Amino acid sequence: MTEVHDVIIIGSGPSGYTAAIYTARANLKPLLFEGMQPGGQLTITTDVENYPGYPEGVLGPKMMEDFKAQAERFGTVVRFEQIIEVDFSERPFTVKTDFDTFKANTVIVSTGASARLLGLESEKKLMGYGVSACATCDGAFYPDKEVLVVGGGDTAMEEAQFLTRYAKKVTIVHRREVFRSSKIMLERAQANPKVDWALNKTIREMLAGEDGKVNRVVMEDTQTGEVEEVATDGVFIAIGHTPNTKVFAGKLDLDDEGYIVTKPGSTITSVEGVFAAGDVTDRVYRQAVTAAGTGCMAAIDCERWLEDQAHEA
Repeated sequence: MTEVHDVIIIGSGPSGYTAAIYTARANLKPLLFEGMQPGGQLTITTDVENYPGYPEGVLGPKMMEDFKAQAERFGTVVRFEQIIEVDFSERPFTVKTDFDTFKANTVIVSTGASARLLGLESEKKLMGYGVSACATCDGAFYPDKEVLVVGGGDTAMEEAQFLTRYAKKVTIVHRREVFRSSKIMLERAQANPKVDWALNKTIREMLAGEDGKVNRVVMEDTQTGEVEEVATDGVFIAIGHTPNTKVFAGKLDLDDEGYIVTKPGSTITSVEGVFAAGDVTDRVYRQAVTAAGTGCMAAIDCERWLEDQAHEA
């Protein structure tokens, strides 16, 4: 007979591991599935300097190792498997991996979101070495530097505006002359003297200097096909995020961008007994500390819901 767990946590990263720490300390014996990128987006980040408790900063992968070790210390069972199917139509809930089927009275979803990237091999290789998908995370590393922001929507305008606090010049690279951003965000960027524009341009390659960090890009004109090398101190990809919710389509209420909808002020989803935390619900902040905070919330919501069920039984 299949064991029924008190709680299954789908996804790692700050939200999943924090939920595991709290549910484990509540003696709920959580089972956590890391997915195919254990630790989430922080594993492709180098220096993290804005997370409380690390006064000297910390490497993203090391920070996630610490989170995982703390969760395991309290008894969390961690499995390196990807959830490929869920059934939330009846309790206990069912989740399936490529290898096995598991059941649980509650589920916490913390599968995160993935930054949309250009798809270049050099982009992947240099991520964290001058290439970033988060200005809030990495902007402070570029004082008086010249950086590029790739994108044409509100995300790109917001990232560019933020980066002007540090960089002496921010160039927005966009493949067209027409922008998807709102008029007000575009006008703010256009009015900023530190913001320059490279329109009808795409980045074909990112190149590193002897120190292993990006120092120039190969840029192509989308109208003429002309190619040139452009020097830069950093490249910020700002073409949006995709929540990792494909497996939950039709199982949980999602918004028009695919983020899981939760009850305001909580982590409660459209299915009673299923909770969601971290970037999978967050299209605004997307920070490690906010993800961890909602992981704590999900654990407490989960614990209280299980207590209510026990009293009603």
